[in-house]
Amino acid sequence: MVEKTLNEHLFGPGPKRILTLDGGGIRGVLTLGYLKSMESILRERAGGDPNFRLCDYFDLIAGTSTGSIIAAGLALGFTVEKLQGIYQSLADEVFNSHFFRWGMFIPKFSSKPLLKALDKHFGNVTLGSDQLRTGLLVITKRLDTGSIWPLHNNPKGKYFNPTPGHTTIPNRDYLLKEIVRASTAAPHYFEPEKIQIASDKYGVFVDGGISPHNNPSLQTLLIATTQGYGFNWSFGEDQLLLVSVGTGYQNFRIAPEEVLDMAPVELAGRSLLSVMTDTGLLEQTMMQWMSNSPTSWKIDAEMGNLQGDILGNGKPLISYLRYDVSFDVKWMKDELEMVMSEQEVNGLEKMDNPDNVELLSQVGTKAASIQIKPAHFLDVFNL
Repeated sequence: MVEKTLNEHLFGPGPKRILTLDGGGIRGVLTLGYLKSMESILRERAGGDPNFRLCDYFDLIAGTSTGSIIAAGLALGFTVEKLQGIYQSLADEVFNSHFFRWGMFIPKFSSKPLLKALDKHFGNVTLGSDQLRTGLLVITKRLDTGSIWPLHNNPKGKYFNPTPGHTTIPNRDYLLKEIVRASTAAPHYFEPEKIQIASDKYGVFVDGGISPHNNPSLQTLLIATTQGYGFNWSFGEDQLLLVSVGTGYQNFRIAPEEVLDMAPVELAGRSLLSVMTDTGLLEQTMMQWMSNSPTSWKIDAEMGNLQGDILGNGKPLISYLRYDVSFDVKWMKDELEMVMSEQEVNGLEKMDNPDNVELLSQVGTKAASIQIKPAHFLDVFNL
């Protein structure tokens, strides 16, 4: 197998392959179960080379929040096994009860163990470093301006290089550990991240999941295909493959009388969670609407899976694969043949419980063995 250079990944001829990774805290362990299976399938497809990495196959890897940790590691050439070890350390050190803080006016966890872990694995690598072996995109949210900052390592990007006459720091000089920390700065769990964006100015960032792009698929597709970002990749079901991996989801159903009796603060919290769920479903709806997708699922009783109703009644714009798990007792039993209690399944939804790592890993591995098929990766996208 001949490794591609970063330049070949970004600007070489198509077809192109994109991997996008959702946010979800410690539930990123579940994502790694899928990626382990994917790595094995694609390594065999590439001739069984033990040096094969997912960064050799994918031309752009994008992540939000916990997905940004995985995306950055993969872009640096980490194996999935190494990332699984990193997540075990994060569970033990970052979400350990020793660092838990009580109170309404301070974050739940200290940022120091997370910063230490990111420094250990990413060091002083910058977004413009040649140590990144493929395209990388990290979704961040700058809260002081209310704007989404998608930070990527495309040297043709508008803000990648220095701007003559300006004091702004070019994106290529941002430290990878800082932008990943920014993307993972979930409100309530961690304090915001300050990033120096000019010689006399900084921005304040919170978790990239506090945006419409906790699932970064649609944002990544826009960046890869619209002129402003400099990628200019072509559409076509044989020209563009987008593989999206989730961290699990849960559809809450509440009795009407319970909603009416909720305290205002709880009602506000539930409403916010509902908006985030709706955003994720809209993301999935749009991706299925424009694609050829063998993994498509039913959106609702009226729309179905949209595979017979391509956007504009035309040809599919991309090939699209989505892998995820529903935290539902019946779904677990029917789809994964895993018998779990209501309490166990509901507990998996928590983003900060280190005790869930082993079970999340089992669920991800089991789901991958059932859901991911070698035939999903069309021959036209082979290396």
